[in-house]
Amino acid sequence: MNSDRHASTYDLVEQMFYLYVRVVKSKDLQPSVLTGSCDPYVEVKMGNYKGRTKHFDKKMNPEWNQVFAFSKDRIQSSVLEVYVKDKDMMGRDDNFGRVVFDLNEVPTRVPPDSPLAPQWYRLEDRRGERKVTGEIMLAVWMGTQADEAFSDAWHADAAFVHGEGVMSVRSKVYVSPKLWYLRVNVIEAQDIIPNDQSRLPEVFVKAQVGNQVLKTDICPARTANPMWNEDLVFVAAEPFEEQLVLSIEDRVHPMKDEILGKISFPLNTFEKRLDHRPVHSRWFNLEKFGFGSLEVDRRKELKFSSRVHLRVCLEGGYHVLDESTMYISDQRPTARQLWKPPVGILEVGILGAEGLLPMKMKDSRGSTDAYCVAKYGQKWVRTRTILDTFSPKWNEQYTWEVYDPSTVITLGVFDNCHLGAARDSRIGKVRIRLSTLESHRIYTHSYPLLVLHPSGVKKMGELQLAVRFTSLSLANMIHTYGHPLLPKMHYLHPFTVNQVDNLRYQAMSIVAVRLARAEPPLRKEVVEYMLDVDSHMWSMRRSKANFFRIMSLLSGLISVNRWFGDICHWKNPVTSVLVHILFLILIWYPELILPTLFLYMFLIGLWNYRFRPRHPPHMDTKLSWAETAHPDELDEEFDTFPTSRPHDILERSKSNKLVYHVQSFCCSYALCDSLQSGGFSCWVIYVEASQVQKQDAFCSQQLLQEITSQN
Repeated sequence: MNSDRHASTYDLVEQMFYLYVRVVKSKDLQPSVLTGSCDPYVEVKMGNYKGRTKHFDKKMNPEWNQVFAFSKDRIQSSVLEVYVKDKDMMGRDDNFGRVVFDLNEVPTRVPPDSPLAPQWYRLEDRRGERKVTGEIMLAVWMGTQADEAFSDAWHADAAFVHGEGVMSVRSKVYVSPKLWYLRVNVIEAQDIIPNDQSRLPEVFVKAQVGNQVLKTDICPARTANPMWNEDLVFVAAEPFEEQLVLSIEDRVHPMKDEILGKISFPLNTFEKRLDHRPVHSRWFNLEKFGFGSLEVDRRKELKFSSRVHLRVCLEGGYHVLDESTMYISDQRPTARQLWKPPVGILEVGILGAEGLLPMKMKDSRGSTDAYCVAKYGQKWVRTRTILDTFSPKWNEQYTWEVYDPSTVITLGVFDNCHLGAARDSRIGKVRIRLSTLESHRIYTHSYPLLVLHPSGVKKMGELQLAVRFTSLSLANMIHTYGHPLLPKMHYLHPFTVNQVDNLRYQAMSIVAVRLARAEPPLRKEVVEYMLDVDSHMWSMRRSKANFFRIMSLLSGLISVNRWFGDICHWKNPVTSVLVHILFLILIWYPELILPTLFLYMFLIGLWNYRFRPRHPPHMDTKLSWAETAHPDELDEEFDTFPTSRPHDILERSKSNKLVYHVQSFCCSYALCDSLQSGGFSCWVIYVEASQVQKQDAFCSQQLLQEITSQN
């Protein structure tokens, strides 16, 4: 495709036409004869569809500024009727008048044209005579889903949704909060006075930011001037709403700690660091714990206080991980000053879904109210909810800036809980790695929506997408591939593995809470599913998948070593003779070594080119061992922590954990050592059969006895 062609709006999806009606305001309405006032509202009628605005109490010149959208495919009439009515609290509503439009005369607006200007229309009675007083300002036009009014419009296909559900069915764009790492370096303290003067304190420092609580180790030396020099790292989000609360506590008993001093800091007072240069440390006076607001006199009497030495800063040179590094969608540092220009543009057209399963019961039958969520970088998008269908058609298109092609976009399909369920049910998700996309090419494909249930992998339907990645500069793209994945601060001062897991979990929790406060909210269960909240939890299935990934990485070297051994032992005489002849040729003509190597690599690449994927690859259930997972493994993975299973089931599961699949599951001694440290009984034995080669296997003592009894 021509790379110089500018992409038009919504060119990846099917154009869907809508009749838009913008109701702006009304004036000169006549008050009711009985009440002397009016409670006006507007009703827009198109065939069997009726939409109405909110009503105003006792207002003669109301302003609504609401938009109604009627799908062209569902238009059942040739005229549009707009009624202005008076809400009667006792009985039937009264009509002020109406305005009628012929659909054949409605103009068409195509973005990026400016919005259609609304006009004043005189109200007429039901007979079409202009005997009533009052005017209404309207704008009526035919447009597509690319219109600016589309996302905030009242849609006729959601006519029965009222109240809180109206906002929840509309398409919206969300932005993740800006996250920072807060590093608190606790250096030392001075003049710590315990409550019990007869003993030296066992002191540690506890720091809290929101619901994040971290502690230093207890100072090994019992002294009034303890030293720690430990780093405590938290996750904070702008705007900073929490405070850093620091307390020095004394371990007086293994089950009891006493607070000796306390101090709190607003987060916006700390310095923002962009590189590895250290910030200045400061001494802070601790407030004696227990002095409340009613003890002002005692505060004035206190002339001596303990001190704590701190070095605190907000880290702007790190990327705050709120998603797994395997499926990361953004790796820019927090500080905007360190951002580099984008290397491309990603456009995704969310076309629709096919074959969705019923997620809830409605009127004694299965129903699904599906919407799609896409997440890339800090931008989240949510399509409108298509009601009561298993084959929704969204045809919405969104755009993201790409700063690194080695990233992944995640799309999930959910069932809307505001329309009859307690929480949004997950239908499935799709991940596409941008590095697998050719620039300036449109990919249109259906991806299966797979969900792992306690019973195994289940296909919930298919999601239809159109994806295009546009490269802005080939030189910038190559330059980006020459840099590490994360900012350099991750390599100059790296976090430990446990820190990364804990900080990522805290970051994900903050993002979920902040997005749940939007209107309409992006619910917590949706954000957690998109960010893989449980990826840090251990499971046998994930351990097996990781182990076999390592084995597949080493399998090439193992195969070459085995092939070389077969050559040396003349397992295949013809192959051995040919290899020796090639070896002699390379000895006689060493200048042919590099050409032969490059020719071999070229032939391998040419052979593998035939099997290249025609569409961007999706999740591989074989790679994750989701298809072949044992029921006991799935039961363990979906179990709560702490467990909700009875004790006898746990004991039986533990004894049978390593019995099954002995012929298809092999491991090294190192893995057996790790299993033994986890409390499992484990041996490495050789299993021999008449037609089975020797292989390493691990099993329980029960299986070992069965094998020896059967020779």
